[in-house]
Amino acid sequence: MVGKGFNKKERKGATVTEPAWVRWLLTATALAFLALFLVLPLAAVFSQALEKGWEAYLAALKEPDTISAIRLTLITAAVCVPLNLFFGIVAAWAIAKFSFPGKSFLITLIDLPFSVSPVVSGLIYVLIFGLQGWLGPWLQEHDIKIIFAVPGIILATIFVTFPFIARELIPLMESQGREEEEAALTLGANGLQTFFRVTFPNIKWGILYGVILCNARAMGEFGAVSVVSGHVRGSTNTIPLQVEILYNEYSYAAAFAVASLLALLALVTLAVKTVSEWKMQQTITAAETER
Repeated sequence: MVGKGFNKKERKGATVTEPAWVRWLLTATALAFLALFLVLPLAAVFSQALEKGWEAYLAALKEPDTISAIRLTLITAAVCVPLNLFFGIVAAWAIAKFSFPGKSFLITLIDLPFSVSPVVSGLIYVLIFGLQGWLGPWLQEHDIKIIFAVPGIILATIFVTFPFIARELIPLMESQGREEEEAALTLGANGLQTFFRVTFPNIKWGILYGVILCNARAMGEFGAVSVVSGHVRGSTNTIPLQVEILYNEYSYAAAFAVASLLALLALVTLAVKTVSEWKMQQTITAAETER
């Protein structure tokens, strides 16, 4: 506690020693950067989307191809997010609670989609499931279609989004330690009781944050989905692909109207992210205080 108090005083002292003009300059630079690269583009999207009025905006969203794209996007997210949630909790639990050979390699594999281009991940699935791919002849023989169909879109989206929940939970669960779970097991709780009554309350905000990020990426993914979708109108187009098609056809108002849905999703994600980060920090601070 003494050390923590000293560090707190040290941080406060370091803050007040900065000249006022430096603080104002750094703050103004950060705000100007955000205004230029975040607020202005978002405002431009909504401005263009509503340029021809609400009726044109709603009409663009009611187009059959757009409704199909929205439906497919929601289906893809509804499949990918629960699977990634299950994987994220299992992987984070194993990495944070146990020591085993290859643990660092597993963490590296989880981070792999962050370093691989989404286009490359889409091409990987084409190589495996495409007509000329490794399993293509067998799939064709059994009349199973994955590439240029919904299963391919879901697989590519899962690949791109599976690190998001795990990477949020791993540091959070590592910071929680194992003392509370071990105490619950000592008192006779089984594995599920320990998870839902001890572990889950401590990581619920991290789960929510990871789910929101995963869902936003799943609904906004373009590169990998573009490779495996085939761009079939009304069938395999998601919202980002529909925006591209409308824009290439010079239907700018309709393109920005559909794009505004993704922009709204980004704003909701930002709001939930802020709340969940605040809650997570409270949880970590409470855990450190109890120790």
